[in-house]
Amino acid sequence: MERVRLVDLFWFAGIATCIKLLLIPSYRSTDFEVHRHWLALTSSLPLSHWYSDETSPWTLDYPPLFAYFEQFLSFFAHFIDPKIVDLHEGLNYTADSVIYFQRLSVIVSDLCLYYGVYRLSRNLGFWRRKMLLVLILWSPALFIVDHMHFQYNGFLLGVLLISLSFLEEEKDLMGGFVFAILLCSKHLFAVAAPVYFVYLLRHYCGGGFVKGCGRFLMMGVAVGMVFIVAFGPFLYYGQIQQVISRMFPFGRGLCHAYWAPNFWVFYIILDKVIAFMLRKLGFNIKAPLASFTGGLVGDSSPFAVLPQVTPLVTAISVVVAMSPCLIKAWKEPRREHITRWIAYAYTCGFLFGWHVHEKASLHFVIPLAVVAVQSMEDAQHFFLLSIVSCYSMFPLLFEAKEYPIKVLLLLLHSLLMWAGFTSHFSKVKASKTSVLTRKQGEIKESRQGKYSDTAKEGVVVVGWVGMSYLLGLLVVELWGVILQPYILGDSLPFLPLMLVSIYCSLGIMYSWLWQVKWIIKYT
Repeated sequence: MERVRLVDLFWFAGIATCIKLLLIPSYRSTDFEVHRHWLALTSSLPLSHWYSDETSPWTLDYPPLFAYFEQFLSFFAHFIDPKIVDLHEGLNYTADSVIYFQRLSVIVSDLCLYYGVYRLSRNLGFWRRKMLLVLILWSPALFIVDHMHFQYNGFLLGVLLISLSFLEEEKDLMGGFVFAILLCSKHLFAVAAPVYFVYLLRHYCGGGFVKGCGRFLMMGVAVGMVFIVAFGPFLYYGQIQQVISRMFPFGRGLCHAYWAPNFWVFYIILDKVIAFMLRKLGFNIKAPLASFTGGLVGDSSPFAVLPQVTPLVTAISVVVAMSPCLIKAWKEPRREHITRWIAYAYTCGFLFGWHVHEKASLHFVIPLAVVAVQSMEDAQHFFLLSIVSCYSMFPLLFEAKEYPIKVLLLLLHSLLMWAGFTSHFSKVKASKTSVLTRKQGEIKESRQGKYSDTAKEGVVVVGWVGMSYLLGLLVVELWGVILQPYILGDSLPFLPLMLVSIYCSLGIMYSWLWQVKWIIKYT
């Protein structure tokens, strides 16, 4: 059986790798040069200068463990082409050697993702295991963000999945230890730290005062060792304040240049509408310094009418939104719900957080894939959410040659989800109907009538409301790609991005409401 699981993983990962290799020549964003510069920085400078160097505008702003990871990669990069890791001569270096090296480094680092998925799927049944491999390993959003746009999300999400797999196996000490590694690799995952803390405090540190204190101490030592290894050298060199300021650049403003589809989109639009109406009524409303067309909201005076939003306000909003699962984790810390709670925490961080990137939706979409194979309701929710999340990342790839690729990736994955969910849950529904009618003494009718009718009817992966919403994505896309250039020409260039952000925000808000309802009602 173990061999079968490994063979399945090999084939799914192999197909995913082939697709990634084909995407090597595709568009790459400025993040490509960001990570190349970090290779050079960690290779050329002593550790005490990593977080103070300004040779490039792409300064190091990830936690130390990721910087160590970049330094590890730089050893191989120097062997391939020394110019890759040259701090000055390597600036904006675009030779084939650097392109292939960095693309392949992302592909190889995805081994961490494969291991995380393997750990979570190895005890699942045949269909659930294969469906989970489809949902995560063939995720179009991961293809787009990591292997076209360029980042290492698959590697980091793999660390998260490994941590969750330990928690689901009730190996809480290892789960907390691995999560600490994740936090010291990318601090944006810290949104789920309150859930981890409450769950581990109640689930791992329970069982009496003495036992609880002993386990709390063990967890503290395990987590503390990770932070000491990561931040200790910078503390020694007196650089810790510089590291923190680089990791948390609050001056960037509430929203990213391309508005992530979250709650603050509606807040921004409401402010603009109210300000416009008041000006029409004769009130002297000063325009904010931030540009509406650029989509960037600064932190000096971003709103004309509504109260200013500070990092503290967003932090409080996230914690308040997260409170239902914190309360549930405190009252009844059950391992079978931890993945759902962590996904919900990241949803809250995405919706109400400060300076959120659209790519951060992967933080909750990927864990929710683990939940999606558990029930028909979860599958229906995930089907809509994953499509919306992936579509919200379409503006990251704005060149014409990548357009058919991103559309094809999303369509194929949507069809695979539809076929997989429909086939499996139709059989489950039919089986339940058969068992129920047998209990009622109607075996013949069950076999000849209801069973066949149910099998034919199947299940509805998405209802008419959800289907109408998804068709709305098509309308938004047609407007941005075809209708706006024809009708408005070069006027209102910000409009397509704004429409994508607003419309996808509706889908993400629905997902948040669905999750909080499920958590309150069922966990």
